[in-house]
Amino acid sequence: MIDNKKISKFAISIVEELQRNKFQAFLVGGCVRDLLCGINPKDFDIATNATPNEIRKIFKASRIIGRRFKLVHIFSKSELIEVATFRSGDDHDNEGHFLKDQSGKILRDNIWGTLEQDTFRRDFTINALYYCPLSGKVEDHNSGIKHIKDKKIISIGDPLKRFSEDPVRSLRAIRFSNKLNFKIDKNIKDAIYKKGHLLSNISNARIFDEFCKMFLNGLGEKNFKKLVSFGLNKYLLVTSHNESDISKKLINEALRNTDSRVKNNQSVTPGFLIAAMLWPELLKRSSKNREINLRKYFRSMDQILRSQQKITAIPRKFHTYIKDIWVLQLKLHSRIGKQPYKTVNHPRFRAAYDFLLVRERACDCKGVLGDWWTKFQKNDRIQQKSLIAELKDFNDKESHKKFGFTEELI
Repeated sequence: MIDNKKISKFAISIVEELQRNKFQAFLVGGCVRDLLCGINPKDFDIATNATPNEIRKIFKASRIIGRRFKLVHIFSKSELIEVATFRSGDDHDNEGHFLKDQSGKILRDNIWGTLEQDTFRRDFTINALYYCPLSGKVEDHNSGIKHIKDKKIISIGDPLKRFSEDPVRSLRAIRFSNKLNFKIDKNIKDAIYKKGHLLSNISNARIFDEFCKMFLNGLGEKNFKKLVSFGLNKYLLVTSHNESDISKKLINEALRNTDSRVKNNQSVTPGFLIAAMLWPELLKRSSKNREINLRKYFRSMDQILRSQQKITAIPRKFHTYIKDIWVLQLKLHSRIGKQPYKTVNHPRFRAAYDFLLVRERACDCKGVLGDWWTKFQKNDRIQQKSLIAELKDFNDKESHKKFGFTEELI
């Protein structure tokens, strides 16, 4: 049923070593699900009845991480495999190892259990599959294989309770549904609507991780549309309640651009996507009567990033990247004298240029500015001078009318 050739040799060796030391060990979760769905897994997780300290003693190149869920990371030169101990999810006589807040969200879950107990504390049936690559047997206690065949996302237990324990399951249901082209069970849909607001209590670091999984996997546009339909987009992104059609087009176009890059094996970065998705909010805060106030424009940059930081913990290295893209949108409209040469040599020029093209596609513009920069960067110095000279007579009208930021060119 499962081809071991598609499994990391390092992961298999860890399973072998744990079993050699008289412990149970299985590949678990998403990697097993993907293998059964005909998808090549990117990550391989392992579950075992060995405790983190016991795992640490067996594997020298390892470390224990986490407080909410203690895990072990085992390293090779090129891989990192995550190993988790079976958990019971039982909160009786737990001596502080299992802890929930008042809403029911799990704050700590380090009560070790059996394989059978562990299967029932996982989120969806299709993720509660345990595969032993040595015997070739799949442990399935929740009809996960059947639901894969039926192409359904089904919760283990009452989704209202399970989503209260961990609200991020709402996002995971959406992501798996689009990734696998599976239908979301009605009970899960109801739980998303009723418990989605609990996402506001999740740490911004964890939401940033989910943001990247949601939008940088090649299905960002589909995921965003489904988030909007459930009203969850506001828990991942600073957005206005009454976004214009052109703002929605811009965000969809930016996501479409990123999806295309993923499918073409081109690099993607959350910095570019955040810059693009927050652009409508930047214009809203810094414009009046369809014209940009430069003072407000620059002041609003940090304000918006601080607002977004409360939702998603954007790593510091991306802050300058995002602001560079925004500043360069001004400079791309200024094509006088030596300015184009400075702009094209800026380290963020390519990202800013790509975003300019996204803006033009979003508003169905003819792409005059984008075409000009396409020619300018591809030509030699003589041709570049000629392109600048052609603008001389109408530069003030075309390039400096409040930098061209109007409703038509968002």
